[in-house]
Amino acid sequence: MSQTDTSSAFGNAYVLLLLATLGWGGNAVAGKFATGGWEPFTLTCLRWFLVVVFVLPFAWQPMRNDKALIDKHWVYLVGIGAFGMSMFNLLMFLALKYTTAINVSILQSSMPVLIIIANFLVLSQRVTGLQILGVFLSIFGVAVTTTRGHPLHLFSNGLNLGDAIMLLACAFYAAYTFSLQWRPKVHWLTFMFLLALGAFLMSVPFSLYEFYRYDMSMPTGPDWLILVYIIIVPSILCQVFFARSVELIGGNRAGLFINLVPIFGSLLAVLLLGEHFEWFHALGIALVIGGIMMAERFSKPSPSEKKPR
Repeated sequence: MSQTDTSSAFGNAYVLLLLATLGWGGNAVAGKFATGGWEPFTLTCLRWFLVVVFVLPFAWQPMRNDKALIDKHWVYLVGIGAFGMSMFNLLMFLALKYTTAINVSILQSSMPVLIIIANFLVLSQRVTGLQILGVFLSIFGVAVTTTRGHPLHLFSNGLNLGDAIMLLACAFYAAYTFSLQWRPKVHWLTFMFLLALGAFLMSVPFSLYEFYRYDMSMPTGPDWLILVYIIIVPSILCQVFFARSVELIGGNRAGLFINLVPIFGSLLAVLLLGEHFEWFHALGIALVIGGIMMAERFSKPSPSEKKPR
């Protein structure tokens, strides 16, 4: 299918990006619903186990073709799944026990800022004054959201437990995204399977801890439907939609649509959970997304980066 072919939904990058960001926005809402019937670590473990089972038949042949690269890079491929995807999900579902889905959705938008900081600290990537201002605007937006519009309260009250856990989750996912620049050239199904395998293996001991620590009841029918949504939509379909969109219009243009995730997540939390969208949520979204766009708009390429052809 050519880049200009938009005769079907799978050939229209903008439709795919809207569906992907809507599905990812619904992930926090589904996680909030799941807190009533699932323990967060068990939910994460089952999620990635079933993704592994679902993806394996499709990834088997690509993995055979990628055997040499897998033998060389398996520690990296499994490791980023374990310490990136798994820790992010473990902590996000835990955070949803203590904070709102709106806050979790907005705090996820802090990840691009963390990646910019990592590029500066680890790779010495040059930054401009306006890029620094954008980073501080985004950080201020996070502070506005987590303190319900009173950022100075951070100095006296600190963060609530759920928001603090979610920020730690974002740090793990930002580290995962930062590490993708060293990803070996394996088939995307190979990559997805090994990522899911690493996430599953990391979540097993956490799930066992919950099993022995808490008296867990059997989830009901709606709880299983939530798990099915989490497996099929954000874990598989959204990844496929986003990858296809990058193929159609490039990573830079597709990446801008990630800013829709906190907006969709907040709207779904209001519509489905009955959470209240306050003025500080709107201000927080505007500051975080505005800061990210400013930081990206005025960034300087590092000397090692290739010039566009």
